Amino acid sequence: MPADIFVDTNILVYAHDRDAGAKHEQACARLRELWRADEAPWLSVQVLQEFFVNLCRLGVPLAEAREAVTDYAQWRVIENTVALCERGIAEMDRWRVSFWDGLILAAAREAGTTTLWSEDLNPGQDYGGIRVVNPLG
Repeated sequence: MPADIFVDTNILVYAHDRDAGAKHEQACARLRELWRADEAPWLSVQVLQEFFVNLCRLGVPLAEAREAVTDYAQWRVIENTVALCERGIAEMDRWRVSFWDGLILAAAREAGTTTLWSEDLNPGQDYGGIRVVNPLG
């Protein structure tokens, strides 16, 4: 498993949403692969924040949601900065995506990844050297 994978929020959420059916099973299997990899994958503080909010919306107890965030924070994490925000706006403008997706692209680019696991962006699309893969489909 290559180490240059950036993981978007939705993949983490499906792994913790037991009501998501096949997507839950697929997300769990794919994340197990990443946990066993020689190098940790990438995510961002934004991903951790969105993940926490979504777990709380699913009714996950606060302590369990906090623990899950702490677990994923062991991966390689891109911090939120003003510069990242500015680059996210540029990505949004360049690719005509939402601001939040622009931030994800900016974080993946800062990480130097070539693969972005996401269900939100267009699978197979290349965003200037970052290819989107839907690991659930």
